[in-house]
Amino acid sequence: MHLRWCASCNVPVLEAEKCGRCGCSTTPVEMTPPGDARPAFEHDVDFLRSLLDTQFGNGSGQLVIPDGKIVLMSKVPGVDRMEEVVLDGEVLGTLRYDLGIGSKIIMRVPAARRLQGKIGKGMVMVDDGAVTPILTSHNLMAPGVLQAFEGIEKGDEVIMIDRSGKALATGVARMGSTEMMLNGKGVAVKTRWAEAAQDFHSRQGTEDWDMVLEANAPTMQTRIDEAVGFIKDISSENDIPAVVSFSGGKDSLACLLLTRDAGLDLPVFFIDTGLEFPETVTYVHQVAKYYDLDLIVENAPENAFFGNLEYFGPPGRDYRWCCKTNKLGPTVRAIMRHFPRGVLSFIGQRRYESEQRADKPRVWRNPWTPGQIGASPIQHWTALHVWIYIFMRDAPFNPWYTKGLDRIGCFLCPASDMAELVNVASQSEGLMRWNLYLEEYSESKRLPKEWVRLGLWRWKRLPPSIKEELVRNGVNVDDLLRRKGAPVEGGQERLKLHMQEGFSPCIAGYSIEGAFNRELDMKRVANVLNMADEVTFNQSEGWCSIPGITVFQEGAIIAKGKDQEKIREKIDTVRRLVVKAEECVGCGVCVARCKEGALMLDRDRVEIEIGRCIHCGRCIDPCPAVSYGDTTFDF
Repeated sequence: MHLRWCASCNVPVLEAEKCGRCGCSTTPVEMTPPGDARPAFEHDVDFLRSLLDTQFGNGSGQLVIPDGKIVLMSKVPGVDRMEEVVLDGEVLGTLRYDLGIGSKIIMRVPAARRLQGKIGKGMVMVDDGAVTPILTSHNLMAPGVLQAFEGIEKGDEVIMIDRSGKALATGVARMGSTEMMLNGKGVAVKTRWAEAAQDFHSRQGTEDWDMVLEANAPTMQTRIDEAVGFIKDISSENDIPAVVSFSGGKDSLACLLLTRDAGLDLPVFFIDTGLEFPETVTYVHQVAKYYDLDLIVENAPENAFFGNLEYFGPPGRDYRWCCKTNKLGPTVRAIMRHFPRGVLSFIGQRRYESEQRADKPRVWRNPWTPGQIGASPIQHWTALHVWIYIFMRDAPFNPWYTKGLDRIGCFLCPASDMAELVNVASQSEGLMRWNLYLEEYSESKRLPKEWVRLGLWRWKRLPPSIKEELVRNGVNVDDLLRRKGAPVEGGQERLKLHMQEGFSPCIAGYSIEGAFNRELDMKRVANVLNMADEVTFNQSEGWCSIPGITVFQEGAIIAKGKDQEKIREKIDTVRRLVVKAEECVGCGVCVARCKEGALMLDRDRVEIEIGRCIHCGRCIDPCPAVSYGDTTFDF
């Protein structure tokens, strides 16, 4: 947690207990880990103000976030987008996106004080006897309501004020304003944050980023010197060519700038996945020209993504086949073509980005790109370190950062928050095309329109946390995941399987994603999979799994693990069992091989009596369906 604040200059200071501008002591900002704060750009501030105006009345946004202030935003763990808003050295509230509802501001008491005596919307006045219970972490009960602003609805964010109009707590309404005024029973407001009431004293003066740079100059110089030394040491230790892996984002830009500070003019290495924002591609070329550097571009095949949708369907956070087709494959090809002896890649990886990256070393060999050594000079930098450094160097950065994005990548990446996709949809033609595809896909799979609207395509198997969030927000999850109408008949078409494999950055291990060419009979597949292992079957959601591998009704298959060969062998077994389930010819060979008496033929199809099956696998082969059925299986 590096973020501190200088009260004298009223600017953020990283790490140092003394401000580099005025020499005064700094204090830690009490925020939620990991504390990866970034600047709030004009688009961010305008969006925050618009939400405040909507929730608490016109003018609220300007009162809470006045002009001439340094505003920071810091991501915190959440189901979707959650960012704390920092101003004047304290957290004023949280920007949160709720699936099925949208964005809102969860206000804290310091922000509420900025509205007291000026705004009435969203205010609930409490009786004197309710003040002490509220301040001791109790909710506001209906008998304690003196007055409620007209128009408050259940679920609204509200501010609790005392008789004098001073803010003492914020929370979420559990009743509408009319019901509150009836002085009945029950919780009127669930308290989120509470502090003793006091007057609001604004900090006078105007701050700018030049002041921030000056206040952080000593700390940043120490960081830069260390990173430059790291670059020089790693370069001298590895007698191979070096490049800067450049994505068009802020972190890779910082790496590029650091290599230049180290006296190196390294080539810029860019993988154009075909799913980049057009502005990103333009920006990458502009940066190479601006710094007069060689630019190595490797393009994914023209139909690497949209051509493969026919086989795999939409990618997901747990189904990232696109990483293999559009990024991993082109990266390996480029390294083999341009750097046959190997390459040292300086990569903008930071430990604050995710739990997975927090555990990664600063120097590593990528098992899926032979000959590549990765090194991150900024592994221990926060986003604010990166931005301050970029501002210090007056370096051009990707324009999408000024449009509300805090990360740059593929415009339809399933790892994106829904809030981010909603923002991008209004500013990107590519995402409009993608949403049209999703609507057509959902219709063909008999899924409701909400499946697209709520971004549920981002998972093959919906996580419990997402289900719980949707239920809290009044969404019928079971209905969302239940396919409408009769299953699609497979007809006489032979079952075929298309696969992608490789390193998965999300699990720091090996993953395989694949898709059969037609929908599966999940009841039969789940039954036959018992030949390999114990099966978990969710019929309503249309999936079944054995440890490490999940099969879905629409034909998708996902395998993850640490051991490449073991997971390959296991998925091949699952492939054969799916073929056996779908294309059994009723020969009875497997029935005769079962010593436990767990197999039988039912209407010329093999069926397992689960209570007898010991998952030994002796019955899997030989099988005519497997031997002659699946004719196109290839990694």
